[in-house]
Amino acid sequence: MSRRRKPPMPRPAGAAGPRPMIAIVGRPNVGKSTLFNRLARQRVAIVEDVPGVTRDRHYADALLYGREVVLIDTGGFDPEGDDPFMSGIAAHVRMALEECDVVVCVFDGSVDPTPADLEAVRLLRDTDKPVFFVANKADSEQKKLGSVTYYELGLDKVYPISALHGRGIGDLEEALVGALPEPTEEPDPEPDLAIPRVAIVGRPNAGKSSLVNRLIGEDRQLVTDTPGTTVDAVDTLLDRRGRQLVLIDTAGIRRRTKVRKKGEGVEALSIYQAIRAMERSDVVVLMIDAHLGVGEQDAKIAGLAVDRGRALVVALNKTDLMDAEAIRAAKRRTREVLNFARWAPLITLSAKTGRSTNKVLQAVDRAVVEHRKRIATGELNRFFEEVLERHPPPTQKNRPIKLYYVTQAEARPPTFVVVTNYPELVHFSYQRYVANQLRERFGFEGTPLRIRYRAKRKKELPKR
Repeated sequence: MSRRRKPPMPRPAGAAGPRPMIAIVGRPNVGKSTLFNRLARQRVAIVEDVPGVTRDRHYADALLYGREVVLIDTGGFDPEGDDPFMSGIAAHVRMALEECDVVVCVFDGSVDPTPADLEAVRLLRDTDKPVFFVANKADSEQKKLGSVTYYELGLDKVYPISALHGRGIGDLEEALVGALPEPTEEPDPEPDLAIPRVAIVGRPNAGKSSLVNRLIGEDRQLVTDTPGTTVDAVDTLLDRRGRQLVLIDTAGIRRRTKVRKKGEGVEALSIYQAIRAMERSDVVVLMIDAHLGVGEQDAKIAGLAVDRGRALVVALNKTDLMDAEAIRAAKRRTREVLNFARWAPLITLSAKTGRSTNKVLQAVDRAVVEHRKRIATGELNRFFEEVLERHPPPTQKNRPIKLYYVTQAEARPPTFVVVTNYPELVHFSYQRYVANQLRERFGFEGTPLRIRYRAKRKKELPKR
């Protein structure tokens, strides 16, 4: 039976399509994390000359030749190694291959190929993704010539590079960008009128599909107690009293035998799915099983939403069988773990019974408004004068800090520029104070804020 093709869904406000994902794989201690840091242009992953330092995956947003991408640094895998962590790391690598758009396989170009390198090539031949094979540690012309031994593995092309010194990185970046999928969708000319997209994310079996079913009033998504019932992210258009939202229900895990055998794989894949959904969303609803409690994985997912400037609503699900004291304890613990996003509304609900699910939609509606809010420059600066009068910035390094004016540069998320004489000397505690004052005066519940400090240009007059 042929499947009906879905009509195109409304696009997210201000989005220009999801960012492609690039996974970096290979055996331990070949320089994957060094290459990851080089491409990300920042020291994100820990780099040590010890095999197996990277146990989990790391994520970073990067700009390659003008294209925004998401980099994934995976743990090394060695099928012949005795390290008990290696089986789990191999599962993480396989999951990275499932979710990414392009793969970079890193070899140690200073030594001859190993059986683990051959196993990596065999594994990657089964993927339909573009794969780039890299011989790292080609720090000199002589070592660059030594990397030709990797053609013995039957490869068509090997890129000799030095991730540490940057040799050959430009050629690799150019090739990677050429293999990325074409960017889709142009920014909406009237983003404030675009239908918001709401990504329902969280660990597997937290009740994401149950919430979607409850909100739309029908069993659109299959729901069981087995983690991983949802196979792919699904978009559903919700029309509620003339107010439209696109709900994105993310998959907890795909139905793959190799992944199902690894317990930690269930947790890992939810991160990939969350990234995918967030790239297309305006608001993120983080579903947490209140019985299990908030965990490190939930904090990672919330951090991804904040880093991407998405509005955030936290939903503690499955509270229908909990007493009042247990609910208070769950809320208190959630606030402690997610203390970097105290501005996010916290809703307790039961998707199964429908209790308080309407409050989630109300919180989403408010978050959309706050996420798109703009404050007039005049009003901002009247507020700013009051802030400076109450608490001026402290002197740093015997230099008086002057804050001339503030203006809102963007929305989604609200982004402010503060013009000052010494932007690098504005202490982080004072920056936090300014952010708190902005929230106290103007709200911004449910949305992160961006505040940038910029030096005053010559002949630039204060705005009033």
